[in-house]
Amino acid sequence: QVQLVESGGDSVQAGGSLTLSCAVSGNTYNRYSLGWFRQAPGKGREAVAAIDYRGNTNHAEAVKDRFTISQDNAKNTVNLQMNSLKLEDSAMYYCAAAFRGYPSLTAGHYNDWGQGTQVTVSS
Repeated sequence: QVQLVESGGDSVQAGGSLTLSCAVSGNTYNRYSLGWFRQAPGKGREAVAAIDYRGNTNHAEAVKDRFTISQDNAKNTVNLQMNSLKLEDSAMYYCAAAFRGYPSLTAGHYNDWGQGTQVTVSS
């Protein structure tokens, strides 16, 4: 019952920064969590970061020192700030929503998914 639309994907040089946004609409509940996942060609879906309704976050080890997930004050947008981008960060990035209030990095935790936004990092 949740709609998610990602935006902000672009081409960027290695070492640069980029911020992705996900607009959330539809039914809202007191307890929820939102996550970012990514998938590169020929690779499986990989967790990036997650946040719950209380503001608790989890970040995957591969991005922990470089990426930051956050939510705006109205709680209708979730962002992913990406710094020090590497070639291996190139992927389609998806946001996802769950009705459980825990910031899981497991894809099966999430109920609804956006269509994705492309990030391409070049040298």
